Amino acid sequence: MTRPLLTFDLRAGTETAIGAVSQPKARTMSVNSRTARIRDLNDAFRTTLAEGKCAVSAGLAELGIPFATAAAAAVRAYQDFTPDNDPDGEHDFGAFTVEDQRLIWKIDYYDPTLRYGSRDPSNPAETRRVLTVMLADEC
Repeated sequence: MTRPLLTFDLRAGTETAIGAVSQPKARTMSVNSRTARIRDLNDAFRTTLAEGKCAVSAGLAELGIPFATAAAAAVRAYQDFTPDNDPDGEHDFGAFTVEDQRLIWKIDYYDPTLRYGSRDPSNPAETRRVLTVMLADEC
């Protein structure tokens, strides 16, 4: 005996189409939630430098401690994020000027040992952030 084929909506999924029953799946973080979490973690790190490391380039260091201090203050206060300079919305890069010097900063994501890239920058238990500040002409 054959059974007639049933129509189904592809949006319902394969399991529904074949009549399978499965266990509910755990919900993963949505892309928007993940981006917002990374952005919040980046902002917290950038403004406090807690739970991560900061590095400055040789060129920036050569300009002296007062200049480096002014650059660090500008990074902490930075709020000029736009879709052009922050297309992913993670607040992980910025460009600014201090005393007529153009600088950039960026945040990179590493594993807790700082040897490899982080598998999940939205998870602070798996991620150490490194903020690098440099003269724009050094990159």
